[in-house]
Amino acid sequence: MESLGIIKQEFWQGRRVLVTGHTGFKGAWLTLWLQKLGAKVSGFSLGVPTEPSLFKILSWGEAITSFEGDIRDAALFSNIVEREQPEVVFHLAAQSLVRPSYEDPVGTFATNVLGTVHMLEAVRKAKGVRAVINVTSDKCYENREWPYAYRENDPFGGRDPYSCSKGCAELVTAAYRSSFFSLAGPDQVGLASVRAGNVIGGGDWSAERLIPDCMRAFSRGEEVVIRNPASVRPWQHVLEALRGYMLLAQQLYDTPMQFSEGYNFGPDTQDARPVSFIVEQLCSTWGPSAKWRLVREGEGHHPHEATWLRLDSSLARCKLNWRPLLSLTEGLAWTAQWYRAFHEGASMTEVSLRQIEQIESLEREKR
Repeated sequence: MESLGIIKQEFWQGRRVLVTGHTGFKGAWLTLWLQKLGAKVSGFSLGVPTEPSLFKILSWGEAITSFEGDIRDAALFSNIVEREQPEVVFHLAAQSLVRPSYEDPVGTFATNVLGTVHMLEAVRKAKGVRAVINVTSDKCYENREWPYAYRENDPFGGRDPYSCSKGCAELVTAAYRSSFFSLAGPDQVGLASVRAGNVIGGGDWSAERLIPDCMRAFSRGEEVVIRNPASVRPWQHVLEALRGYMLLAQQLYDTPMQFSEGYNFGPDTQDARPVSFIVEQLCSTWGPSAKWRLVREGEGHHPHEATWLRLDSSLARCKLNWRPLLSLTEGLAWTAQWYRAFHEGASMTEVSLRQIEQIESLEREKR
């Protein structure tokens, strides 16, 4: 069996880390994990994006310093970087949904493209940053509606503003890497972009996203309405993607020249499944009260979304020794268990930390 990359607590203990978008779904999970590992975490975000909010229901100690601001404000963000002097930066601040990008294309491009420029400029001017992870999207690729998995050397594109903005963010990252971050030396910055699959997991309350829609409906005893049951996506638990980002950051910090490029982090081939499979699995896990139905003709507005999307993660497997630890069925079960615990009034900090500890245990066992 291939060796498995492992997250090293000794690397993160006391490490100064800045997470943009730390109050979002992925950002809150990442911040909690880093805090657990002993990192000195700073967060920069445009407030709390949803209600309820994973960030608000978790308990935070003195190990996190939180700043509220807009990534479109270059001077403000640059001042935060100068003040906090991070060694590692995870950039997750974004407009992260396809459908809202149709409603606000200008804001989507400004946040996802110019926001990336602002982040990279602040890093370029700062001293002490050693590794930068720019989190883009699996939708950054020019989608040709084929069943083949996209690889890192496939062209970027996008029919909708969100997907296009993420393709643009990839181009910005590549330009900064070759123009400013490619010279070897003691102050070299490792810069990589990451493209994860469709992440699932507890604590996501975003509007018009499949898992949150299902959990909201099931908790109220209502049917969930599904738009595109045949659409295939590379589903994976959020902790799988975050493991990949953290493993990459460790390598970027130590050997930036070798690891500065783009990486896909997606599930095994068999876990790229249609929406209908996800909903049926969640219904089965939740119980007999969980039901779904197709959207009815004339019920709402439904802009274009791609039907096929798969990711090839061979590069991450080869260079980082990363691979998924959970099957899709297991990831869905963890997700449903998290939401059920939330609705039963459990301590979600304890539940979330327990799931992080479980993934760490699996990592050690399968190494």
